[in-house]
Amino acid sequence: MSRSLPRTKDRISVLVVTADNMTSELLKNAFAHGRQGFTVQTLTGSSQKIIGELGSHKADVALISEELQDGPEAGSRVLQKTRDSQGTSAIMLLRSSKPERVISAFRDGARGVFYRSHSLKSLSKCIQAVHQGQIWASNEDLEHLIKALSHSKPLHLNNSRGTPLLTRREEDVVRLVADGLKNREIAQRLKVKEHSIRNYIYRIFEKLGVSSRVELILYVFSHRDSSS
Repeated sequence: MSRSLPRTKDRISVLVVTADNMTSELLKNAFAHGRQGFTVQTLTGSSQKIIGELGSHKADVALISEELQDGPEAGSRVLQKTRDSQGTSAIMLLRSSKPERVISAFRDGARGVFYRSHSLKSLSKCIQAVHQGQIWASNEDLEHLIKALSHSKPLHLNNSRGTPLLTRREEDVVRLVADGLKNREIAQRLKVKEHSIRNYIYRIFEKLGVSSRVELILYVFSHRDSSS
């Protein structure tokens, strides 16, 4: 029995942002099976040109190359602008897994990072995962973030009015989660029962609107600079 193509409204709309048309076409062609599950738009050129055209190119997922016509890291400016677009999740396309570039990408609002050195066959999986609300990051990427957090200022997460989002004990739990500790290790460190840590983490997830430890780490990382 033949399978029908997905309806347009069921497809993931993707915006590919690169320095040139050749790279855009290469990435478009990487989407599996003739891009049956995707609709694709492209923007090429300098960061200033692309930012000026973002408003007329709404998409579910934006795939943004770190290198644009005006520099090897110009894509970060487009990523920062995309962060302000509701309903669009961003993936940063990096040349290599340099810690500072991975950290910068997630700080600027990326929900995933994809490397040019990786098989393009996995690009569609990356886009689908990010569209579904997941984080696309390797263990190595997360290690970079955890190390960066361990050298950052003390943790305080406040809302827009400056009111703390978490209790002092919840902040302690988040700090230890961000340090890579498991529930049992956190319980030992804080001298409480392990089930108490599970309860703390459940309440923390509820308050911050996250659903996994990875999302919690990224939340802490992306909000840390603006915390007092």
